Amino acid sequence: MNASIVVAICATVIAVLSLAVSVYEARATRRHDRISVRPYLALQASLRQGSRAGLQLVNAGLGPAAITRTVLTLDGEPLGEFSEASVNILRGKLSARPAAVTFRKTILTTGYDQFLLSVEPFDRTEHAEFADLVRHRLGLEIHCESLYGGEGYKTEWKPAGNLIDRPR
Repeated sequence: MNASIVVAICATVIAVLSLAVSVYEARATRRHDRISVRPYLALQASLRQGSRAGLQLVNAGLGPAAITRTVLTLDGEPLGEFSEASVNILRGKLSARPAAVTFRKTILTTGYDQFLLSVEPFDRTEHAEFADLVRHRLGLEIHCESLYGGEGYKTEWKPAGNLIDRPR
C-alpha cells in the first residue's frame, strides 16, 4: 500500500465522521428548537374567600399552545368541547351562574393566565355548589401542540379533588 492510498482512506474516514457529526448536531439543534417553544398548560383551582375563584388555566411553558381539542365533562358524562354551548349547559345546572371564558381551536400565548370558570367575590357559603362542582364534578381535557405540531400534549382536570394535574 502506497502513501496516496493511505491518505485517501484517511480522508474518506474523516469525511464520513464529519458527516455523522453534522447529522447529529442538526438533530440536536432541531430537538432544542422544539423544546425551546414547548407549551406547558396547567389547570388549577383557586377557591380563596373574598377574591376571584374558580378553575384557572396557565401556560407556563416557553412557547404558545395551539389547542387542537377540548373535552368538558360533568359527573363523568361528556358535555362536548369547551365551548359557549357546553359551558351554558353546565351553568344551567347551577344556582349561581359563574363567569366563563371559552375557546375552541385557538393559540394561547406564553404567560396566558385566565380563569375558565369563576365567581367573584367567592363566598364559601354562597358558592358551596360551585366549589363542589370545581373540586368533585367537573372534568376538562385540553389537547395542544407547540407551533411545530405533532406532539399531542394533554392537560387534564379530573374530578375528586385533583387540584393540579400536569401535562403528560
